[in-house]
Amino acid sequence: MPRRIESHWIAGPAGRLEALLEEPEAGPLRLAAVVCHPHPLYGGTMHNKVVYRMARGLRRAGVAALRFNFRGVGLSEGQHAHLTGEIEDARAALAWLRERYPALPFALAGFSFGARAITRLGCEAEGARWLMAAGFPTRFGPVDCLEACRVRKIFIQSTHDQYGPRTELEPIYAKLPVPKELIWIEAADHFFAGGLEELEERVREAVSEPRPSGSGPPSHS
Repeated sequence: MPRRIESHWIAGPAGRLEALLEEPEAGPLRLAAVVCHPHPLYGGTMHNKVVYRMARGLRRAGVAALRFNFRGVGLSEGQHAHLTGEIEDARAALAWLRERYPALPFALAGFSFGARAITRLGCEAEGARWLMAAGFPTRFGPVDCLEACRVRKIFIQSTHDQYGPRTELEPIYAKLPVPKELIWIEAADHFFAGGLEELEERVREAVSEPRPSGSGPPSHS
């Protein structure tokens, strides 16, 4: 898909953060979103294929997407800080994005470790239009913040996610307040192998169309 892309440096709490800002070339911008990458200690970067596909799906829906590298990744300064510091990196990226687009609503998206970061940040910060968590890892600490979170929550999960299996995610999801959606993608693993095209399309659909405010049964592919 045609896009406009810019490289930026964002002032983060542990040093500058390397970032890419992408806009669709055609059509009005509807919203601006930060997109966070998977675990920095296991090869996660803003160039991860799932993160790239999420950003592209968002652009197709008229969303400006800001990807960035957490501290210590790529050219970003600082050292890994066990999620707490990375949440603050995401907060800095969001502040930068809101300053860039002061008239637009904002949202947060993330994959894996990045999904944990944005759900924590988005449930604490006020005003997010939605939170999109792909490959949400169920065994990476408590989810108390989500159980009281009234922001719209969109979960997109592989049917064979070894870090967030259906048997663990569905009971967590059932306890969360509305509005919420759970979308299952038929894929081979946590990284949506064989399902990346569907992932991108489901991302686009989820933020393009009006969704019911109530909860329904999980969506299956």
